[in-house]
Amino acid sequence: MRRILGVIAAILLIAGPAQAQQREKIIIDSDIGDDIDDAFAVGLALSSPEFEILGVSASFGDTVARARMFDRMLGELGRSDIPVAMGAPAAVNLNAFTQRRYAEGGTVTARPHPNAVDFVLGQARKYPGQVTLVAIGPLPNVGAMIDKDPAAFKLLKQVVIMGGSIRTMNDPYGVAAPVAPHPEWNIKNDIAGAKKLFASGVTLKVMPLDSTANLKFHDVARTALFQHGSMLTNILAGLYYEWSAATRAPTPILYDPMTLAALLQPSLCPLTPLHITVDDAGNTKETPGAPNAEVCLHSDAQAFAQFYVRRVTGH
Repeated sequence: MRRILGVIAAILLIAGPAQAQQREKIIIDSDIGDDIDDAFAVGLALSSPEFEILGVSASFGDTVARARMFDRMLGELGRSDIPVAMGAPAAVNLNAFTQRRYAEGGTVTARPHPNAVDFVLGQARKYPGQVTLVAIGPLPNVGAMIDKDPAAFKLLKQVVIMGGSIRTMNDPYGVAAPVAPHPEWNIKNDIAGAKKLFASGVTLKVMPLDSTANLKFHDVARTALFQHGSMLTNILAGLYYEWSAATRAPTPILYDPMTLAALLQPSLCPLTPLHITVDDAGNTKETPGAPNAEVCLHSDAQAFAQFYVRRVTGH
């Protein structure tokens, strides 16, 4: 019996580090606080033990308020161990910061915020070939990383973005008119950064509007999530109502969480290798050439919603 216990202990010692190494190291670069889907993406990441969150970074516009929102959210969830980096603030007023009341409220003590560009590049150097950068907002931080040290940027394992509009989208019910490809928000608000990213040579996975505009989080799914009553779901519920009151929109579209859901369960958003060119207007065009990105062109909205609710309420 003693020998058997010794063998089991040895197996556990070996398995423990091996399992830890299998966790995906991620950094989330986000314009949290405008639309609601960024907060839902962070909630999914925090609910997924498959991820080791090395940090989050605030990007685009009022990065001071975004970093403050990250501080409060992580602090209230007992995750102040996760660093909050901050991109350069910019005087843009293109989108309402709908969750400002939450960002500026609470009693969580603010902390120093490292420079987002230096932080991500430092993590890429520290863990070469291991770090996944999940960019779910416009790309000024990403463009600045490539400008500062393209070699270090290429040490990232991969970059996963929500952005772009690739092919004509048809209404599954045949009622609404088809939607032609057009400049999408995250791309058109930093076209230069997007061009640099698609030309960077880094492994790139793209979740465009083609596979995310259908991810409406309807009332049945919201009720199932919010009635769970955990600290995380209570925070998401409060942020949802703040966003809804500001926008007068009852149903959020969870564009950004698909970037993480696809890493966790690839069948939710199958990938197609494509060569994508970003033009001067911010269009993401499918053009001839060797693939420079893997793009999800279709997704199952119901399967995604079920996955999201089960994951966030189950952890």
